[in-house]
Amino acid sequence: MTRFVFFDCDSTLSAIEGIDELARLRGDALFAVVSQMTRDAMSGGVPLEEIFARRLELIRPTQAEMDSVGALYVEKIEPDAAKTLSSLRQAGWTPVIISGGFRQAIRPLAAHLGIDRIEAVDVFFNADGSYRDFDRDYPTTRVRGKNEVISAIKAACRPTQVVMVGDGASDLETAPDVDLFVGFGGYAVREKVKAGAQAFIYGMNELPALLLSREI
Repeated sequence: MTRFVFFDCDSTLSAIEGIDELARLRGDALFAVVSQMTRDAMSGGVPLEEIFARRLELIRPTQAEMDSVGALYVEKIEPDAAKTLSSLRQAGWTPVIISGGFRQAIRPLAAHLGIDRIEAVDVFFNADGSYRDFDRDYPTTRVRGKNEVISAIKAACRPTQVVMVGDGASDLETAPDVDLFVGFGGYAVREKVKAGAQAFIYGMNELPALLLSREI
């Protein structure tokens, strides 16, 4: 029996929004612009593909800056994430990170949590570490992209159960393609997500008991 639990990363496994932290390095004015764009997308007010490239073009992060945000993900980890993942593994669940964030920045957090599979967007840098581009074809850069990734994994692995945990509109979109969508409000309660979730939690420590108590 194979069971997958998919986790969003930003504002779920860690307190930060990685793209916003990259913008913060460019000053308060750009941070305000980019963080508003992020909030609009996360709440479902603006399609993700309308702002994904624009935010990166405004910031143009360096490889070193991406590394610094990777360290921040670990520093701001959800307090009960590691213990929760240990409990879920013991119960037979395989965790996967699925994110509209950046693979290079998320990798240290995934390693810290022992998560082998990261489904996130690659950013490309020049030889001197300056920003070049990102993987514009990767599914999680667009609306319902997480659905595409989950559907592909389901087709390849044939899991018996699939759960998604996340805080944003792109996470809620996956509800038709998973057995249970769990909204997460530990850092940001988005009313659209809370209203549409089949279950809603405020801390990762609530997740093992929730999955144990529900027949999915």
